[in-house]
Amino acid sequence: MLMFQMCSVEAQAVHLPQDEVEALREIATQLGKKDWNFNVDPCSNDSSWETPKSNSMPTYRNSIICNCPGPDGVCHVVRIFLKGQDLDGVLPPSIAKLSFLKELDLTRNYLSGNIPPEWASTKLEILSISVNKLTGQIPNYLGNITSLKYLNLENNLFGGPVPGELGNLVNLENLNLNANNLTGSLPRDLTNITKLKDFRISSNNFSGKIPSFIQSWKQLERLEIQGSGLEGPIPSSISVLTNLTDLRISDVLGEGSKFPYLGNMTKMNYLMLRNCNISGPFPDYILNMGSLKILDLSFNRLTGNLPVPTINNDNLAICLVNNLLTGAIPNWITTRPRKSATDISYNNFSETSVPVACRDNLNLFKSSYGGNNSKAVECLGSLPCSKDRYSLHINCGGQEITIGKFSYEADEGYGGEAQYVPLKDNWAVSTTGRFWDVNNTADMFIGKNVSMLRMSNSELYTNARLSPLSLTYYARCLVNGNYTVKLHFAEIVIRDNKSFQSLGRRIFDVYIQDELVLKDFEIKKEAPGVDNVVITPFKAVVKNGTLEIRFRWVGKGTTTAPQKGIYGPLISAIDMEADFKPPKNWKKFIVAGAVVLPLFLIFIIVGTLWLKGCLGGRVLRERDLKGLDLQTGSFTLRQLRAATNNFDSANKIGEGGFGSVYKGELLDGTNIAVKQLSSKSRQGNREFVNEIGMISGLQHPNLVKLYGCCIEGNQLLLVYEYMENNSLAYALFGRHNGIGSEASSLMLDWATRQNICLGIARGLAFLHEESALRIIHRDIKATNVLLDKDLNAKISDFGLAKLCEEENTHISTRIAGTIGYMAPEYALWGYLTEKADVYSFGVVALEIVSGRSNASYRPKNEAVCLLDWAFILQQKGNLMEIVDPRLESEFNVDEAERMLKVALLCTNASPMIRPTMSVALSMLEGQTRIEEVVSNPGIYADDMRLKPLKDHYQQTSSDGTSTSQAPIFSSYNTGIGSSTVSAYDLYPVNPESINLDVSETSPFSH
Repeated sequence: MLMFQMCSVEAQAVHLPQDEVEALREIATQLGKKDWNFNVDPCSNDSSWETPKSNSMPTYRNSIICNCPGPDGVCHVVRIFLKGQDLDGVLPPSIAKLSFLKELDLTRNYLSGNIPPEWASTKLEILSISVNKLTGQIPNYLGNITSLKYLNLENNLFGGPVPGELGNLVNLENLNLNANNLTGSLPRDLTNITKLKDFRISSNNFSGKIPSFIQSWKQLERLEIQGSGLEGPIPSSISVLTNLTDLRISDVLGEGSKFPYLGNMTKMNYLMLRNCNISGPFPDYILNMGSLKILDLSFNRLTGNLPVPTINNDNLAICLVNNLLTGAIPNWITTRPRKSATDISYNNFSETSVPVACRDNLNLFKSSYGGNNSKAVECLGSLPCSKDRYSLHINCGGQEITIGKFSYEADEGYGGEAQYVPLKDNWAVSTTGRFWDVNNTADMFIGKNVSMLRMSNSELYTNARLSPLSLTYYARCLVNGNYTVKLHFAEIVIRDNKSFQSLGRRIFDVYIQDELVLKDFEIKKEAPGVDNVVITPFKAVVKNGTLEIRFRWVGKGTTTAPQKGIYGPLISAIDMEADFKPPKNWKKFIVAGAVVLPLFLIFIIVGTLWLKGCLGGRVLRERDLKGLDLQTGSFTLRQLRAATNNFDSANKIGEGGFGSVYKGELLDGTNIAVKQLSSKSRQGNREFVNEIGMISGLQHPNLVKLYGCCIEGNQLLLVYEYMENNSLAYALFGRHNGIGSEASSLMLDWATRQNICLGIARGLAFLHEESALRIIHRDIKATNVLLDKDLNAKISDFGLAKLCEEENTHISTRIAGTIGYMAPEYALWGYLTEKADVYSFGVVALEIVSGRSNASYRPKNEAVCLLDWAFILQQKGNLMEIVDPRLESEFNVDEAERMLKVALLCTNASPMIRPTMSVALSMLEGQTRIEEVVSNPGIYADDMRLKPLKDHYQQTSSDGTSTSQAPIFSSYNTGIGSSTVSAYDLYPVNPESINLDVSETSPFSH
């Protein structure tokens, strides 16, 4: 569908000329676009062409913009946005037939071929065709589109030289050629583009030196030359570009240079001169550039002491890794706020100035590593080795697991742009660098699989450690000698399908003991393919009891596909094994056995009594979780206590049957919601793990994002993205706190309600039909739909979700869900399919239109609940009477009627009649006609087979006290009530749920 924005012209009067309509038809065919509706005029503002732009999906946009300037209502297409569509056609030559077109954005698709020569006649001002698979040379006729102001060809497969004809684009302000296969030298004709403000040529195969003619671009504000193939030195003439706010030059080949003078660049915000072979003293003025936010001068040969800045620079991120800086580490470095990342690892500072304690966001690893200095590991230097080691196995980014005879140690802690973490006395991990152009969050440094892994020992590849620049594993306490090192790789983030998700290229280098062993390594090329394993063996010599493995990004590959911030080295697991066997010490073995055997017997006796409860103990929850596959990141209890101010009651944002929920803030400023399961929680360990397992591998704009979990002792905690506007239930119905009621300050207008309903439908369609895992949520309701700051809907709480195998038509299962939202076939017989979620969605859609809760609203005596009332109004022909009176007349009647009809179709008593979620979504969007089928909601109410179930179960309130028996009316009242919660229990409204455990001998079992 499309969005058409018009001037203030009556919808009935506007029209697009027939030749432009035909051009759009041709464009759709050439692109492979199949959902444009030509039954209505494209510029009519008809709702069937309208898809609101979602802030929660920045990579997706689907709209056409028309301009209707004349009184006769004649319109012209001036802008086309088809972003993130996965269109698999070609660039359409028929674009040239839209003579009024000014802007064309086809970013993030799967388009092939080259730029059509017909485009040379267009009057385009903005052209973005980045993140596609376009090939061939950049055509010289592109220089004929002299009206161009913005040209983005990033992340394609263009090769050959840059045509000099691009110099004819005298109006061009932005030119992005990043991440292609371009060769040759840059043509001097580009100096004619005097209006250029943004120039990017990173990750290519250019030759020659960095041209000095860049000084011609006096208006330049951003210059990016990373891993381009160009050689140094950095021209001194760069100092004349005083308008620069963003300068990024890295991984320059050939000749080095002194530090270029940048003192006149007073507007500089982001400065990167990394791996440019720059030598000489560290420039004093750099730290006093007042507007500077990020400084990266790593992998150079800068010398001297670090100066003391004369201005407050607490918000400046500093990366000075791998230089030759000397003297004492200044106090202003070690006392900087924790939110400010500082990395000075691999330098020659004096050993006595290195702090003895590690700290978040301050990396001092080998910061005093120079000459014959033997203190290689800060924070571990004073720790004696507990024993000699002959092997080490690490599950990078994952939990502790055992594979065959090897026990892999956990490496679950989130990384960061300046982190050094000594995980045990014998090994540590150091992470360096930030993901540029995105908001860095802790979980970005752990790669998570986005599909079902089918390789052997998949537990090793479920998660992986990521770093945007440099990642080092450092083992110590090893016995000197020869070792075999095996590195396990599997590309689990970039995809391998006909989608822009497959267009990323991850390229990095690997060093073992400072020796380059893998250059320009690309996992999916070596495996080959994604989700396949490649294990690379190497030989290494341990001389001083230490072994170092380093993974480093050198500016090659892509940085924007499948999304921004997906690049840098990725490693799944590491094996280090000595090529010799440990010596046998029989005397030591006999003595140890004499001591250990009695202790072992005592342990067995005490442990048995403990498990049986004879000593009053109980099994910790983490023991229950042992061996289960937790496929998500990990937080420590200490981290979460710090984030929530020790779970301060002032930070509590929700309370439910499973425990409390707190708002927290991580060190990097990320807001989180922490769901703390109480020791008396009715959500068991299995549900806890189920929620983690279901949601951790799912990525969709309409699903709440799980950052990770914490399992320590008796503590179970889930960490989610923080949703600023709580739940849909709170927005629609307000909050009940046990003492009184509180109305929401939000007033959802109709456009917002429509967007929320579509968002829920898209999320469910993804779970049912688009996800690699086929998932039935089982507890869709308004409290489990959360709203972000832009009021976009996200489905939460996967604790009751079920995973379906493709060959199964349904699941026979115990009943679990919420009164008022459960489908009749599931509530009565435990017959579970995706249609149960469709039913629940229909109830929620009804609540969105009416502003009333199906679980608590009691209309007149003629109806027992909101859904019953809707069926009655439908039969009377007064269905619109149910629309929320708070909307008054400010709503789209057609859309409201459509949503109501879809809701009633979804809640039909027969699952066969209900549509799939994708069809329901298409109906809501107006693309599919709605079948109007009138259903009797009481179809099961008089079935005498329900009487035993009615008599047996009682409704239970959230505090566990028994109340009146719960009658069963089709789907909206069933079984036992008990508190159920949203993903993080945000203001649950009327949380009466059931979790029936029907035994197999019951007359109602299946």
